[in-house]
Amino acid sequence: MPTYTLAQLWRPIAAMAFVIVLSNVAVQFPIGDWLTWGAFTYPLVFLVSDLTNRAVGPVAARRVAWVGFAVAVAVSLALAPWRIALASGAAFLFSQLMDVAVFNRLRRQSWWKAPLIGSLVASVVDTGVFFFLAFAGSGMDWLQLAAGDLAVKAAMAALLLAPYRAMLPRLQLWVPAAR
Repeated sequence: MPTYTLAQLWRPIAAMAFVIVLSNVAVQFPIGDWLTWGAFTYPLVFLVSDLTNRAVGPVAARRVAWVGFAVAVAVSLALAPWRIALASGAAFLFSQLMDVAVFNRLRRQSWWKAPLIGSLVASVVDTGVFFFLAFAGSGMDWLQLAAGDLAVKAAMAALLLAPYRAMLPRLQLWVPAAR
């Protein structure tokens, strides 16, 4: 596969940055005692990663993830305490790298397996790393929050198969061919 510059990856990078900022805002608004609106927006990062991986491969998808990591840490440091920012950045990076690896391993199977299984595995990693680093030892019932968060991420992984499938014939719009 050819190497893509950050300029050529501007669409997925812009989408990743948008989703991260949106999720950092949405996570501040709770839904009851066990969930925030961020659980609904954050899974879009896996859609961005999966579309990039399908369009131009795992190397480019990891590049988008690293740029997303920088955005995630910067935004989180501006909006949250350092422990939350650290947890957010670590969870984002580990889960994105896991999503890229699982997706790439399954990419030749049925169109839906790689994005669904990659997103589910990455959601477990993201949820576990984030909630453990952010809240372990804090006295907060973080396991309840994590369970609610993970349930929504799993549902979103299934729902996001529709836009993923719709984009498959249009991947050249996502990342134009390398010159």
